[in-house]
Amino acid sequence: LQEGRLHHNVIIYTKRDFNGSATRNKINFFNFFMSSGNIIGSGIFISPKGVLEHAGSVGLSLIVWVCGGGICTLGSMCYAELGVTIPKSGGDYSYVTEIFGGLVGFLLLWSAVLIMYPTTLAVIALTFSNYVLQPAFPNCLPPFIATRLLATICILFLTWVNCSSVRWATRIQDVFTIGKLLALVLIIVVGLVQICRGFYDALRPSTAFEFREEPSVGQIALAFLQASFAYSGWNFLNYVTEEVVEPRKNLPRAIFISIPLVTLVYTMTNIAYFSSMTPQELLASNAVAVTFGEKLLGQFSWVMPISVALSTFGGINGYLFTSSRLCFSGAREGHLPYLLAMIHLKNCTPIPALLVCCIATIFILCIGETHNLINYVSFINYLSYGVTIAGLLYLRKKRPNLVRPIKVNLLIPISYLIFWAVLLGFSLYSEPVVCGLGMVIMLTGVPVYFVGVHWKNKPKWIYQVVGKQQTHHFTPWLTRAATNDFFHNQLIDQ
Repeated sequence: LQEGRLHHNVIIYTKRDFNGSATRNKINFFNFFMSSGNIIGSGIFISPKGVLEHAGSVGLSLIVWVCGGGICTLGSMCYAELGVTIPKSGGDYSYVTEIFGGLVGFLLLWSAVLIMYPTTLAVIALTFSNYVLQPAFPNCLPPFIATRLLATICILFLTWVNCSSVRWATRIQDVFTIGKLLALVLIIVVGLVQICRGFYDALRPSTAFEFREEPSVGQIALAFLQASFAYSGWNFLNYVTEEVVEPRKNLPRAIFISIPLVTLVYTMTNIAYFSSMTPQELLASNAVAVTFGEKLLGQFSWVMPISVALSTFGGINGYLFTSSRLCFSGAREGHLPYLLAMIHLKNCTPIPALLVCCIATIFILCIGETHNLINYVSFINYLSYGVTIAGLLYLRKKRPNLVRPIKVNLLIPISYLIFWAVLLGFSLYSEPVVCGLGMVIMLTGVPVYFVGVHWKNKPKWIYQVVGKQQTHHFTPWLTRAATNDFFHNQLIDQ
């Protein structure tokens, strides 16, 4: 094989494409640090209300935001060790599959495809529609049907964009990131001006810890789940670990700079909110940033809903874009159907994977409420984080002589797992239906794994039926991607 080319509806790959060594980009410290900016997302416009509601006071909610960043730092340090010890694409899924085997890895993949990505997309889409519609309904909440309809239109449009062109999808991501940064800078600057003018009654120690009602440990755990939704993305660093120049040096630097920076931005944003709103006003608002803008920006208040809408629009696009990468990792391991490993012959876009994610997202946003969905997806996220970090300890015991360019102190993963166990235990106790439903859906993957993956000697008629269906419906315009690395290289070329 001398060159990659299209020939008779089949993509021919070079050997260099298979190992990725020919076209893989190398990321230095500066680029890697900038990529960690993906952590700052639309969650900061969604989660403050949920954190305050469960924490019960302004002071405790700020403590939750700061401690949430600290916990993410501990988790990132553990992931840094795993990332350079097991240099494979796919993040959590690849590590767990390598350490614990196919079943546990499949359950993580199953929950990501059915729960994590679709639910996160549903939450962000609902936030987008709320912020767009809230100015039109200043004295009440936007109608249920209107928010769901606008969110569905947004999901369908961005799915079409991602199916049509990788270039369009990446351009949207670049442009709409500006909205996120503009909104946060505006909120923090205006909030600091308010504080300098003496408007910080809600932040005084005498009032900051006035509880509406004494919070239970379970409620505090749910407050951490709400905050963790805003911090989700800290493990995104591991999706590019093998492309980093000198990961042993640059990966810890990126962690120790980027996550504290995100924590500072989130904490300052919440402080800014409380400089102009009472806790009661924040809890009554369905779009916190819009209420903030209406109180302080006057005739320029329209800037805030537009900025947040741009941010959430870009966030939806980003999650749709990255969800396909996980599908390719799963297909490479044989854990996903053949169909989901296919890409469009001309556009090199993973249309089947995107359509599955789109349909699941629309279903979830039609039946769920934003804050319950956050608890639901954050519980599953934390569950996967804990299993992955437990894998680090298991790998230390099982393969003590394995080369580890980064090796963290054992107290770090142990501390994280203690917090993890307490958080999930009390969250499950406080919200047994919401959190328990996620576990039930995850466990439904067990029979699917044994029938679809573990059972190797299936009757021939099954393969014949599946093969004929795929050939009949998809061969003219789809082809199977050889590896996740090849798809990654296609994105770089685009």
